[in-house]
Amino acid sequence: MIVFDLHCANGHRFEGWFGSSGDFEDQQDRGLVSCPECASPEVSKAPMAPAVPRKGNQQVDTTDNRTPMTSGEIPPEVRKAMKALAEAQKKALAQSKWVGDDFAEQSRAMHYGEKDLEAIHGKATLKEAKELLDEGIDVAPLPFPIAEPDELN
Repeated sequence: MIVFDLHCANGHRFEGWFGSSGDFEDQQDRGLVSCPECASPEVSKAPMAPAVPRKGNQQVDTTDNRTPMTSGEIPPEVRKAMKALAEAQKKALAQSKWVGDDFAEQSRAMHYGEKDLEAIHGKATLKEAKELLDEGIDVAPLPFPIAEPDELN
């Protein structure tokens, strides 16, 4: 996982978690990256300072009252929450069917009674997801990226 500081055209800053730097570009090209505050699809990476680890012989200065988040460490409660979220996603995916690019069409078919209800996951563009929501069809993005079944070894 890699975390990017992102910002939208309206000046909102937020974080995005991706499997790799290529995942960000791929998801952005497919219209899957948008601002959580204003839904703007015009999102780019904010300038980031590289994380440079200190040498093993250096002491940690604790006089500056930095919190674990600003010092580059992930607090235990955040790590625990992320692990629980990842486990919940894993369980949900195991109990649902991969439908790939057919997600929007199959979601509509179930919503309008043309197909039996079942748990599904797949791909949808930002436009398709917004249209589904406008039609009253409940959809949500997955918190963590997944590999398509045919891409797994």
